[in-house]
Amino acid sequence: MTPADASPSALALAAAARWRWWEFALLALALLSWFLLPGHALLLNEVAILALFALSLDLILGYAGIVSLGHAAYFGFGAYAAALFAKHVLPDPLVGMAVAIAAATALGFATSGLILRGSDLTRLMVTLGIALILYELANRLDWLTGGADGLQGVVMGPLLGRFEFDLFGRTAYGYSLVVLVLALLFCRRLVHSPFGVSLEASRDNPLRAGSIGLSVRRRLVAVYTIAAGLAGAAGALMAQTSGFASLDVLDFHRSADVLLVLVIGGGGYLYGGIVGAVAFKLLHDAISVLTPQYWTFWLGLFLVVLVLVGRDRLVRPWTWLRRSR
Repeated sequence: MTPADASPSALALAAAARWRWWEFALLALALLSWFLLPGHALLLNEVAILALFALSLDLILGYAGIVSLGHAAYFGFGAYAAALFAKHVLPDPLVGMAVAIAAATALGFATSGLILRGSDLTRLMVTLGIALILYELANRLDWLTGGADGLQGVVMGPLLGRFEFDLFGRTAYGYSLVVLVLALLFCRRLVHSPFGVSLEASRDNPLRAGSIGLSVRRRLVAVYTIAAGLAGAAGALMAQTSGFASLDVLDFHRSADVLLVLVIGGGGYLYGGIVGAVAFKLLHDAISVLTPQYWTFWLGLFLVVLVLVGRDRLVRPWTWLRRSR
């Protein structure tokens, strides 16, 4: 089929999926950071993991309109799955990553039915409840998870059988960066496909989407399951690169932090999660150095100003790039 024979909707979809120069520049900067900032590899590794976590939340919140305060459930489940697999079965990072993604995906599918009914407030409470249940289970099953002391003794094998995880974090950051880029490419293809467009239609007007034959329920289940798997991948990276998994990976602050990242970077915009993760981690690092006791105060003040002024995109100029879609 030639471009002249294509339908207007197909042409619009192809135009939206076309790569922009700033996307290439962003990917180039990310890859160059591994070479140019070796002394900050540990911090950059945390940024990459948080960006992947935010990317997973953006799929359900920004594109499907599913609000969640318990997304850490899948992050933590993936972290524990990877850590337990490495400790008791096989220390290979890639195999452990696959196991963690499969486990978090299965959990996401099993719990997706709980978030399909009710209002946004109901979904908030249900997702929060799921995370709290998993947190308490991990605390109770201390013979398996280590409880409050955490799962210790997790030793990862070399990546691809060659690259050892060093104390400076360069291998860890390279590993996390590659996983983030692959996840970004996958999500970009997903949101620019007919499935992604139908997600936005279901988010904006579910009744109208259903009336034209779209199965809103199936789409929500599908995207929620995919997002859970990506969150599990982020959790697996956290456990594998730190060699440790504790109750902290299931704590409420994980869900709150990733939600703040999307507030800073902008939801419904894949790169917003990445930019938000960079800004959040840099703010956290800088403020905690200046005022370690009161860094949450300054972060809260920044967020209040961002919400009040950011309505006109004065604080988040990178969201202007949406207009070039």
